[in-house]
Amino acid sequence: MEDKNLFHWWDNKFYLIALFIFTIIIWIYQPVLGVISLLVLAYLVYHTITETDKKNKLVKRHIEILSEEFETAAKHAIFNMPFPLVIIDEKGSITWYNTPFLNMIIEEDILNERIYDLVPGFNLEDLLKGEENEPLNIKYDNKTYLVYPNFIDGKKTASSRNRLIMLYWVDFTIYFGLANKYRNEKPIVSLVYIDNFDDVKNNTPDVNRPLLIAEIDKRINEYFLQYNGLVRKYENDKYLVIIENQALEEIQEKKFDILDEIRELDMGNTIPITLSIGVSATGEDFNQSYNNAKAAIDIALGRGGDQAVLNKEGAYEFYGGKSKALEKRNKVRARVIGHALRQLIDQADNVFVMGHKNPDMDSIGAAIGVISAVRSRGKKGYIILNGENPSIINICDKMREEQPELLESIISSQEAEELVSHNSLMILVDNHKPSFTEAPDLLDLVNKIVVIDHHRRGAEFVKDPVLTYLEPYASSTSELVTEILTYMSDRINLTKFEAEALLAGITVDTNNYSFKTGVRTFEAASTLKRAGADTTAVKQLFRDDHETYLYKAEVIGSSKIVFDNIVIGRLERDIENGLLIAAQAANELLGVKGIKASFVLTYSNDRVHISARSLGDMSVQLIMEDLGGGGHLTSAAAQLLGVTIDEAETMLIEAIDKYLKEGE
Repeated sequence: MEDKNLFHWWDNKFYLIALFIFTIIIWIYQPVLGVISLLVLAYLVYHTITETDKKNKLVKRHIEILSEEFETAAKHAIFNMPFPLVIIDEKGSITWYNTPFLNMIIEEDILNERIYDLVPGFNLEDLLKGEENEPLNIKYDNKTYLVYPNFIDGKKTASSRNRLIMLYWVDFTIYFGLANKYRNEKPIVSLVYIDNFDDVKNNTPDVNRPLLIAEIDKRINEYFLQYNGLVRKYENDKYLVIIENQALEEIQEKKFDILDEIRELDMGNTIPITLSIGVSATGEDFNQSYNNAKAAIDIALGRGGDQAVLNKEGAYEFYGGKSKALEKRNKVRARVIGHALRQLIDQADNVFVMGHKNPDMDSIGAAIGVISAVRSRGKKGYIILNGENPSIINICDKMREEQPELLESIISSQEAEELVSHNSLMILVDNHKPSFTEAPDLLDLVNKIVVIDHHRRGAEFVKDPVLTYLEPYASSTSELVTEILTYMSDRINLTKFEAEALLAGITVDTNNYSFKTGVRTFEAASTLKRAGADTTAVKQLFRDDHETYLYKAEVIGSSKIVFDNIVIGRLERDIENGLLIAAQAANELLGVKGIKASFVLTYSNDRVHISARSLGDMSVQLIMEDLGGGGHLTSAAAQLLGVTIDEAETMLIEAIDKYLKEGE
């Protein structure tokens, strides 16, 4: 459309203006030439305007032709689109469709029909709430479609009643089929350990031992072979298992029933056989999957065994774990830990001992015992304590009276930060979760961390500890510390107060030797007794004032029984020692005839605290873990933030109901 004759009006207006000025000048000096020049100028202006108008008409016509051609092409493309198209209004009525959509529906007349009546899986509400071009996943007639919406008028307001929506149906059946096939056939690496292989073998008659071992192998192999799994035994009590993801999902639905099957095996063994299973459903390759499975089974063992732990996308799922952890009679591990801890203390510049937030008698007692070991090695040790609470105020008062020099070893977390060096040693007692410690940030400043704990291991754990002594079978951390002390030196160097602090820790966690008490518990108690501990003096540490007794009576009096054998109490007062009262009331409620578990709720520090206790028939740990807490089979707790005490009780009852149903 290039003009080769004259200039465009807009392009040449400056030239015309110049020519006009030139004409005026000529007019002044030569009127005749000025008239001629003016006529020429008028002609040029007229010609330019007419040519420009013609050209504009040509351009407009050209655009109209293009629009008609594009509209024709668009209509042809839409009507001949190889995949289904349909236009609906905001009420779901079909206003237009193409042939592939009609063939897909297999109906003769679908105009003005509701699309959700023709396609049952179609959710119109989700479509209207969704974003522009956000696809919907629709299954219809054994096929899977990605349906892309296009709002024709571009309006998505609630007041728009005439919206039209074009839906593009793209058949992704093959893609989804491949995705499902990949997901179902993804290899899953699992590790299976026999928790108590040596104990079971030693407590089985000699004539039955080969039969027992063969039967265990047979049961494990047959169980996973029914899911087309590969089982390889690489040690007497360890198995490597590879299964497909779809098999894992079936095993999950059955709650890893292999745990119950092996536990019920009776070949003359006097103690039940338990398994620990670590499963990795994540990992980019087999090495990473194996390492994840190893981490999962370490957690299962740390929680006392007899359970399966599934590592799925970085989170852990737990199955089983409802039986008591059996006491280990072999003290070899305690001796090894004692020698290793002694070397770590000798190599450290200084040692910090830290328990959990709101420390109880076991936490502070174990810390005092460790400080005694540090002192016996000639090192400077500190207990990190940010304040006293009603649970430990009696022993702190006793410390001021009988061993005031120990107060110099108690420092705050801020003071500890100033004393930390590159070669410092941190010993965590009665806790293994960084977020539960007195000073979580302090763990990042210390290169060497030791964990001594008796709680079942949770998903959260200290990163890369140099030494871990986590034994869920033990009654208390004070029991573990007492055993370690006997192996750290030829003779135990405890003062009377330190021995009584450790004994108090054992006493409180066993509820006066009525829960989780084994042979080694009494051996540790006798060791402390020989070191000078006075049981009468220890009992004085647990005496309460009259007001506390009244509050406990209030909780017990207002308690109620649910699910026939579970009691729930509430302390609806936000008082200073509310947590201690709740824990003591939970212990008292277990004394009610026919009660298997007790729960006491109280409000403190802007959150609801739940203290849970059981006689061992129920795992209150699993119930509390469902609420974000943790603990032991027989003693656990949880904290709920942002809920009322009534809402917390409802959540607790739902968690108990879930636990009971899963156990059926």
